[in-house]
Amino acid sequence: MTATWTGLRDTWRGSWRRFLGWGLSFALIFQVIMLIALVVRFQTLPNYVTFYDWPGNVWTIIQSTPAWSDIFRIAWEEWLIEIGYKTYDYGMGLSVWSLNVIPSRLVVMFGLGALTGLVVDLMRQDGCGVATLRSSSAVTGLGAVLVAMTNATMSWVVCCATPSWVVGLAMLGLGVSTSLALETMGPLLSGLGFGTLFLMVFVLAWRRAHPARATPAWEGHRA
Repeated sequence: MTATWTGLRDTWRGSWRRFLGWGLSFALIFQVIMLIALVVRFQTLPNYVTFYDWPGNVWTIIQSTPAWSDIFRIAWEEWLIEIGYKTYDYGMGLSVWSLNVIPSRLVVMFGLGALTGLVVDLMRQDGCGVATLRSSSAVTGLGAVLVAMTNATMSWVVCCATPSWVVGLAMLGLGVSTSLALETMGPLLSGLGFGTLFLMVFVLAWRRAHPARATPAWEGHRA
């Protein structure tokens, strides 16, 4: 076990700048992907951008909310930027769809990117066979998709115009009522995704620290 943790520490120390790059790339690219998905789905380009005073809003929440547990819960969903499409058929304008950039979710995606980068680096160092590499990639992809899917911040007027990960499900054709019913499962699925990635990190680090025990007998005999 000590060798496993030592290997992980050495891997992080040797490549932490690359992992940070993975994190920043994931956080940025995911926002672009969501925006493209909204444009393609609704066949309209965004016609408004709103910038919010995120630090000021969070400070107001801290001053006006007595319980710290409520402060964290409310501040977690505070918006930074809103990009979307409004229709003016109803007077002042109604937001049909929007992408909401939320700093807390950017942190989540940054962590997802850094963790994915660590898994990829460990797979590269592992030198495992094709079958093992495919299995590891599939499990890593599943974990990443669960986290990314449940941290999407898109809104659609049909889904009450509140940013939520289930908007993506509704856009894909799942019934709106069914999608909204699944909304509470977001934290569970996100936690499952992160748990899967952490498990992959541990397994790959263990394989690297114990190559003889991780190699099947027939592979060792063939070598």
